[in-house]
Amino acid sequence: MHALRKNRPLRRIVLASAATVSGMVLLLSLKPHTSPGLAVGSAAAAPRAGASAPAASGGSAGSSSGSSSGSAGNSGGGSGSTGSGVSKSVTGDTVRTRWGPVQVRVTIKGGRLTEVTAVQYPQDNPRDQEINSYALPQLRREVLAAQSADIDMVSGATYTSTGYRQSLQSALDSATG
Repeated sequence: MHALRKNRPLRRIVLASAATVSGMVLLLSLKPHTSPGLAVGSAAAAPRAGASAPAASGGSAGSSSGSSSGSAGNSGGGSGSTGSGVSKSVTGDTVRTRWGPVQVRVTIKGGRLTEVTAVQYPQDNPRDQEINSYALPQLRREVLAAQSADIDMVSGATYTSTGYRQSLQSALDSATG
């Protein structure tokens, strides 16, 4: 007769429990895949270098203050005209979201949006980096296609999308007015 048959039901319970615990330990020890770097638009290094540029916004995303910055967010390089040969860069307001600040810089040339860059965005933990690695390029593509702040939200990145749209709208308002 087999060893796990009716003679020893306790042994079967112990082995089943040990197998279940071992399986759960293996499952919980898996680490999620983290990307080696963020691909933000066409310039991956620009958000890190630009994150400390606005003085009133508190520096990088990890050390920002609790209020949004209106005056420092509107300072952009370039001239006051949006003529055909002149480009104008404008940085939008810093928008506080649940996961951190979001700030967008736009470049307008000949009355058209030619570049959109996320200056600040949540990047404190691997999950933020994972979400923003796919959300920011998608938001950028939609803005350049729509030529306005009237864009769709990115599924799974609701807070970042909302902050991105608000900062983008403030940058567009500053550029046109």
